Amino acid sequence: MSKKLFKQIRNEWHYNIWIFVELLIVSVVMWFITDYMYVIARNYIEPRGFDISHCYLISMGKLTPNSHEYNPADTTDNDDRAELLNRIQHRPEVEAASLSSNSYPYDGSNSSTIISHDTIQVGNNDWTMRRLVTPDFVRVFRYQGANGETPEQLANLLSKGDILISDNLFNKHRMPSLTGLIGKTFHLNLDSTINYTLGASLKPVKYDDFESARYSYSGMIKLGKENYKDMNELCVRVKDNMDHNFIDNLWRDADKQLRVGNLYISDIQSFHDLHTSFERLKMNTVRNYVAGGLFLMLNIFLGILGTFWFRTQQRKGEIALFKALGSTNHDVFKRQILEGIILLSIATVFATIIDLNLTFANFNAAHDGIYFEPIRFTATVLISYFLIATMIIVGTWFPARKAMSIQPAEALHEE
Repeated sequence: MSKKLFKQIRNEWHYNIWIFVELLIVSVVMWFITDYMYVIARNYIEPRGFDISHCYLISMGKLTPNSHEYNPADTTDNDDRAELLNRIQHRPEVEAASLSSNSYPYDGSNSSTIISHDTIQVGNNDWTMRRLVTPDFVRVFRYQGANGETPEQLANLLSKGDILISDNLFNKHRMPSLTGLIGKTFHLNLDSTINYTLGASLKPVKYDDFESARYSYSGMIKLGKENYKDMNELCVRVKDNMDHNFIDNLWRDADKQLRVGNLYISDIQSFHDLHTSFERLKMNTVRNYVAGGLFLMLNIFLGILGTFWFRTQQRKGEIALFKALGSTNHDVFKRQILEGIILLSIATVFATIIDLNLTFANFNAAHDGIYFEPIRFTATVLISYFLIATMIIVGTWFPARKAMSIQPAEALHEE
């Protein structure tokens, strides 16, 4: 059958050439859409480096002299924040709590720093997050060390005054990991007078869900009690089985048990809500792109469906002749499908050449700043191929079944 089929395709070249051109264009467009969605999905499923489940952000405020409850004798802001943190930590439903400044996940307000070791420096052209925290911050968000350190071990290292740095900090300097520099001296903001010891390297922490972790850098530094006045973020992790009505219960105790001097709780938010709010704009953008891609794929599907539907309908007489000569329904259907798949396979070879040129010209989506990755390119070409092949099969299936239900004599009479 294959020899006859190739001969038939060659003999009908004047008609098949237009189908070939259509499949060529469709293959390139489908690959472009698939490649973009592949990058989005790959970034999204990449580990974030933290866990916000059962976590809450408590914001703090201070009474002003205009308030009738203001205490002018209370000037110990550091002590007040330390006491509020202590009271939160000792609540039975709380697993861990910490103070921080511009540090929690999905925070639009950030601080940066320059981190250097010997002659290697990162921070001038690369945004490096500076997280000023109390040690339990890593327990609240369950950070993990690159060498398998637990949040508890990381908290102990911070307590000793060591710093924690994301393991990918020096990847642009051809140093894929910082684990070999644990125990070495680092400097921040080009200040060579203060030495920091690297206690552990952290698994990379993503800034948001749709960006790769590869170039997301951060350094975590412990702040002492004398700096608590600069920390307005109180982050809390609630025990998994005690998460019910946490916000309501905390508000109920806010005035009586959680007012310390002039310091009070001004807001309580779950990190689920913070995450949703922070990612809303990017989520809408990605959703629009995905919807546009799916709309194009639908149009491609309808176009291919129409082409092969019309093609099969025009061959009623040919199908009837095959059946009259003893071919089974399976043989007829297989022949119709194989013709479309062969044309697609030929078109895909040429489309792959075009795809490669588009990739080398950096017209496709970038992942970690890379436009061409052999595995990714192969995967997206194959996915595109099978998607279009599915469309061809569906576009041929229904009209072929309908044509095969007609009696050969009747179809031949119509011809």
